[in-house]
Amino acid sequence: TRTWSATDACSQTTTATQVITVHDVTNPVARCKNITVYLDVTGFKQIVASDVDNSSSDNCSPVSLAINNGTFTCQEVGPNTVTLTVTDVTGLTATCQATVTVVDNIAPVARCKDITIYLDANGEKIIADDAVDNGSSDACNVTLDMSTTYFDCNNVGPNTVQLTVTDDNGNTSTCSAVVTVVDQVAPVAICKNITIQLNSSGNASIVAGDINDGSHDACGVALLTA
Repeated sequence: TRTWSATDACSQTTTATQVITVHDVTNPVARCKNITVYLDVTGFKQIVASDVDNSSSDNCSPVSLAINNGTFTCQEVGPNTVTLTVTDVTGLTATCQATVTVVDNIAPVARCKDITIYLDANGEKIIADDAVDNGSSDACNVTLDMSTTYFDCNNVGPNTVQLTVTDDNGNTSTCSAVVTVVDQVAPVAICKNITIQLNSSGNASIVAGDINDGSHDACGVALLTA
């Protein structure tokens, strides 16, 4: 409000009031910057608007800042577009966009356990990649790969295997486990009848192979006795 006063030559005065309304019609200037952020062990990262602000300004400072998305998880690994809104004191706004690149560089936790397995009648055993897993984990999911999953008679006894744990973003960890292979399938004994002749002393002798008719075992026959 402005008051005007006029005085004539006879010192007579009168006044008038004028209302001047001031408008801010200049939008603020929004400036963004690209950033890279890293997920924590829980697979989570929170940012605020100032993280992507690059000195946004206004002729009637100050300005307030807001972003449309500040929460990132495993699903957002890689580049993400975020919109920054800059608002001045009179409510005028401007926007810009920033790229938030989300990185997962935390390796999974690999946990192994020792196991005992038993060969089948063919002298073989195939186990799954997760057979020695003991709860390996990562915030961004894991896949498991065991160095050896096929065992046969040559592996009877303890065998050290390595489990590789890989998360969705290529980070890996390993652990080792002992796979004890047991053969508890009895051999198959097959006999045949034979006829032998006594010698002049009334004696005869045979060996086990003389009455064997194809006895077998998947892991081989170590000894025949009669």
